[in-house]
Amino acid sequence: MQNWLDENLGELIAKHQVPAASIAVLADGEVSTAAAGILNLNTGVEATTDSVFQVGSITKLWTTTLIMQLVAEGKVDLDRPVRDYLPEFKLADESAAAAVTPRHLLTHTGGFSGDAFIPTSRGDDAVELFLRDVAPGLAQEVPLGAGFSYNNAGFVVLGRIAEVLHGKPFHQLVRELIAVPLELEHVATIPDEALLYRAALGHTRPTPDAPPQAAPIWSLVHAMAPAGSLLAMSAADLLTFGRAYLDAKLFDRATIDRMWEAQVDVPPTGGFAQHWGLGWMIFDVEGGRLYGHDGGTVGQSAFFRLVPDKGVAVVLLTNGGDTPALYDELVGQVLRETAGVELPTRPVPPAEPVEISTDLVVGRYDGLLVRATVSVEDGEFWVLDEAVSDEAKILLPEERRTRYVPLDESRLIAAEPESGVHQVLAFREPVDGRSTYLFRGGRLTPRGD
Repeated sequence: MQNWLDENLGELIAKHQVPAASIAVLADGEVSTAAAGILNLNTGVEATTDSVFQVGSITKLWTTTLIMQLVAEGKVDLDRPVRDYLPEFKLADESAAAAVTPRHLLTHTGGFSGDAFIPTSRGDDAVELFLRDVAPGLAQEVPLGAGFSYNNAGFVVLGRIAEVLHGKPFHQLVRELIAVPLELEHVATIPDEALLYRAALGHTRPTPDAPPQAAPIWSLVHAMAPAGSLLAMSAADLLTFGRAYLDAKLFDRATIDRMWEAQVDVPPTGGFAQHWGLGWMIFDVEGGRLYGHDGGTVGQSAFFRLVPDKGVAVVLLTNGGDTPALYDELVGQVLRETAGVELPTRPVPPAEPVEISTDLVVGRYDGLLVRATVSVEDGEFWVLDEAVSDEAKILLPEERRTRYVPLDESRLIAAEPESGVHQVLAFREPVDGRSTYLFRGGRLTPRGD
């Protein structure tokens, strides 16, 4: 595997316009690592295997680990209200705030607005201030426990539980309770620490067909740290974290099995998990089942996969470009060779026309970051995406208008690929022939018109 990675990584990142990537693979008890490309197109610094990349929402598995450590110590019950640990916890919907549990948060079934990337502080009080100043204004978009809707804010709440019960800020807990026991060598829990290492900068595209350009900022807001806004590390260190789960170093096997048991199903959109466990994404693939998580920040994307019954772990860290397509080709080949599993083919527009009800899909869907308006013009489906806050404009600087075609009777698919894949929109819970929610990027966005 080492020779194959060394020979192919550079060619593959060039093919998919990825400025830099680092990969680590555990198979047959052996670890292989490789890195290639440029960490920052503004400076020309080259990637090495000890370079640190942001892991984004893979951080949620570290937050999950902190919570499950507290469960193992008898200090947290997943099915008791969050208010048993955070009496001050509030949401816009009082009944939901009183009833939501850590299990709801770990499985993304809390239902309240999740993408609240609102700055609070750049200090150790960032998460605390999120609970005080931001959470009380988060609306209940989906009934509590009604279904899966990816929720970053829920993991901030979990991070605050860990802070309160340990009496330390989140970044210290990550280092003291996970990084140090696992003897990790290249981990940055806050931006200041990233300066100690060879750090990647994210790269974004001003338009879908433009080449990647250096992002204007390095990280998202500090308040979202437990959800994935700050943590950075080398591929090898993230692999060591995964190996700790394969070898049951952090928990006993029974606890890990509980975490990997499917808790909720996820609507099918292609390339996303089919189920969610306690914090973990679960993928059904030909030849087996994968566990792991994806992560994305401003121009950085990360992929983390475990195949427990084969003793295989794979980490891919990137800093821009067509990262889903790179994942499909690179990680797909690694998993095929090491674990005998086959990644599913991502959906593409159908060769023959498919019918879908215009009444079902047409309308405005209001998210906390982006407003999506679905319309029909001359028989074609179009989606206009608009950022609705200054924070959202970091991720979507300009309005974006995209043409979609029907994939089946309840889904649309982008006519043209972006970052190498065709995005799929699923329309859920129809009432009187009109969808109640748009499911995209793992989120249920309520109809607003």
